[in-house]
Amino acid sequence: MKNSLLIAALAAAFLPMAAGAAGTLTYCSDGSPEGFDPAQYETVPTEDAAGLPLYDKLLAMKPGTSQVVPSLAESWEVSADGRVYTFHLRKGVKFHTTAWFKPTREMNADDVVWSLERINDKNHPAHAGARNGFPYWAGMSMNQLVKSIAKVDPMTVRIALTQADASFPADLTISAIGAVFSAEYGEQLLKTGKIEQLNTMPVGTGPFVLRRYEKDAQIRYAANPDYWNGVPKIDTLIFAITPDSSVRVQRIKAGECLVAPTTGDQIAGLEAVPGVSVVRAHPLTTSYISPNSQHPFLSDKRFREALSLAIDRATFVKTVYGGQADPATSFLPPGIWSHDASLANPHDVEKAKALVKASGYDGRELTLFATARAGEIKRGIELLQSDWAAIGVKVTPQLMELGELYKRTGKGDHDLALLSWFSDNGDPDNFLTPNLSCAASTGGGNKSHWCNKDFDALLDAGKATSDLRKRAEIYVKAQKLIHAETALIPLANKVSPYATSNKVSGFVATPFGSADFHAASVR
Repeated sequence: MKNSLLIAALAAAFLPMAAGAAGTLTYCSDGSPEGFDPAQYETVPTEDAAGLPLYDKLLAMKPGTSQVVPSLAESWEVSADGRVYTFHLRKGVKFHTTAWFKPTREMNADDVVWSLERINDKNHPAHAGARNGFPYWAGMSMNQLVKSIAKVDPMTVRIALTQADASFPADLTISAIGAVFSAEYGEQLLKTGKIEQLNTMPVGTGPFVLRRYEKDAQIRYAANPDYWNGVPKIDTLIFAITPDSSVRVQRIKAGECLVAPTTGDQIAGLEAVPGVSVVRAHPLTTSYISPNSQHPFLSDKRFREALSLAIDRATFVKTVYGGQADPATSFLPPGIWSHDASLANPHDVEKAKALVKASGYDGRELTLFATARAGEIKRGIELLQSDWAAIGVKVTPQLMELGELYKRTGKGDHDLALLSWFSDNGDPDNFLTPNLSCAASTGGGNKSHWCNKDFDALLDAGKATSDLRKRAEIYVKAQKLIHAETALIPLANKVSPYATSNKVSGFVATPFGSADFHAASVR
């Protein structure tokens, strides 16, 4: 987005940053949002800056948990065959009033239908206005799942599915799927030929209203005075975009920021700072390597297994995360039900060398795509290069911004990619379908570009039953198949530490890697 996009709408200059001012909370975020239309993206910085503060979904997660609770839909029913969901909408919900839009009515069924049809129906007039497409919707196979979306009455919406899907309610808590936009605003933009402004001048129903964005520098929000779920306790929320973790530490120490994500190796130093505490969140996340299975040698599971065997995960965790992580065994992290604790990823250099030789690897240099925004990632790359060099595999990193990383790996430009995945709803399917299904490979979410029909059949079976015991058994089989094929290479399950001023209370580090400020206050 260009710096000037919001200037025409907002003429007032930025107020000086005052992190400790009454009613103001400044968050030193570690990255810039790709945009403010969460349906177009799949990164945590975008969820932090757009999904949580600006938009509500039909359903939500209870703060700090993975329990599905009502949100814009205050209740819902499911048909006996599990294929039809009827949602009863909450009355009295107001859309944001901004410099670029003033709503004339409250949220109703028209908004829900417009929001979902925009993503699901390629013939919808607003569908093509999303330049980045809808990778999460495609990666979750929602196009194949959602049969119809219908308005029953002004406050009731019915969604019919092509098959039963036990994970569907949890999916609707994800901003990229269930966020509700103003149909009135969308139609206004369509009439003026400016539908792309959904991504730069957002209008939601969330706890905060966007006031201004200076690209890669600062985002300023005001509390939504009409918020249906309780007006925020802070008047102003500021995201001070600070990619360098050492700079975030200095800003926390100086009182310029009141909350900031930090790294494992900085925890001890921060805990010694008067007035600063460290919150250790345990998100449902796995860092991993995506080998592009469509590229030479990486298409051979023996070569992929060799890359995994070469990695000394114990050293990786200690060096990269300061010990604030555990070596990953399965792609599903331990906090998600159905995690298979029987899997193991041994460090066996000699076996790895033998597999490299058996694969016929010719010594060509492989590219490793990664984001350049964190020092811990650079340390991880150095360790991986060293481990792979020990088995005769040459790897050269290519560093890029996070949004570019997702785009290029989605297209398959990489040989290897260093990535992390945060669960969005606590359901195993949310890890497996968007990252490893055949549909996600076509949609750009499956960065390994690995397509296995047996695996897809397990995913279908897991979604077809609501029996948690049976679902868990199915997902254990799915994990074993991923492991046997080395479809991707799990590295670590990390802790996400946040440095917080003791002036702050009510800040929630979610299980999904996001920062939630709705209930935060500053004394």
